[in-house]
Amino acid sequence: MEKEIIIKIDGENWKEALDKAFKKLNKTAKIDGFRPGKAPKEVFIKKYGMTSLYMEASESLLDKAYEMMLKENKDDDIVAQPAINVNAVTDDYVEFKFVLTLKPEVKLGKYTGLGVKKETVKVTKEEVASALDTMRERYIENVDKDGKVENGDVAIIDFEGFKDGVAFEGGKGENYSLKIGSNSFIPGFEEQIIGMSKGEEKDLNLKFPEDYHVEDLKGKDVVFKVKVNEIKEQKLPELDKDFFEDLGMEGITTKEELEAQLEENIKARKEADAENKYIDELLAAAAKNVKIDIPNVMIEEEIDRIIKQYEENLKMQGVTLEMFYQFTNSDEAALRSQMKEEATNRVTYRLMLESIAEAEKIDINDEEANKEADTLATRYQMDKEEFLKLFGGLEMVKYDLKMRKAIEVLKK
Repeated sequence: MEKEIIIKIDGENWKEALDKAFKKLNKTAKIDGFRPGKAPKEVFIKKYGMTSLYMEASESLLDKAYEMMLKENKDDDIVAQPAINVNAVTDDYVEFKFVLTLKPEVKLGKYTGLGVKKETVKVTKEEVASALDTMRERYIENVDKDGKVENGDVAIIDFEGFKDGVAFEGGKGENYSLKIGSNSFIPGFEEQIIGMSKGEEKDLNLKFPEDYHVEDLKGKDVVFKVKVNEIKEQKLPELDKDFFEDLGMEGITTKEELEAQLEENIKARKEADAENKYIDELLAAAAKNVKIDIPNVMIEEEIDRIIKQYEENLKMQGVTLEMFYQFTNSDEAALRSQMKEEATNRVTYRLMLESIAEAEKIDINDEEANKEADTLATRYQMDKEEFLKLFGGLEMVKYDLKMRKAIEVLKK
């Protein structure tokens, strides 16, 4: 649902905005006989006209007009950033037109007794054993080895790649640690090193894959000159006193104690995954019974938020959005299209839960919100005020609690 609002600013407010616009623009005005900023207002107006001040003056009053609009429409549930345009402007006043997107009507259907069951969590001995192996691999030791390179060994190599007898960029390395079997080099490279001895040199005749990311090397025959400097065998640590001390896990001194802790950790992770899946299925089931005509602007704004978060996640991996578009041969339009379904679901679920909270008369008081803020600040090892600032304030804590209580209703 949209609502149009006209905000008019006139009188002294508009006159003051025009005066400020004149003083700003006059600083760069070129008027014969006057230095910049020194021309009288009547001379400036005679050359440029009064209308030259309108845009600057109007822009300076946008925030004031926005505040006036919010004050006049404080009871409206505005769910998206309003569209703002200058509706009319004269020497005497300016009018701003705001197009407000109001919260759509939500018609709830059945939202309890949905027949969704939470998955039962089990931890197998194989999962514990795998977790233990993974933990041991973090403390793996590379031990000098005589003889020949075998699969699983680490070969310390010098290498240089040539195409048509000419070395190519990025194809050279010295004392590079290569785990054989990691498949981190192009096909055939690691396989041909197997059987080489320390100090041995060899030419590897290889071919780059057709889909290789460097255009000049796609599908090309090349020769890598390789020398093995050292061979190291990887050995897993024994489950002894030294290993448990290295782990630094309080109360863990035996294999049995470590396995029990790993089982507990795996179970906790699986429980969290099962709970998230359960909630997702509950939301999806309840949403099938809901009727909402969602304004497109709400979905577009949600897509903006999803892409912003996606961009932050990419940055943590050292990748920009532009690089992502290049790697995936896509663009912003394609990404927005890809995100639309998720954005629509998010908005649907949010509006649905808000309506359920209203129907169930769920309300969160200051005492509950402050208690929750204390708990969360402690969990994240933050000062409470700092946490509230990052979280969005106490009202956001209230909203978050309300949504969680609404989800608990779905579980009935």
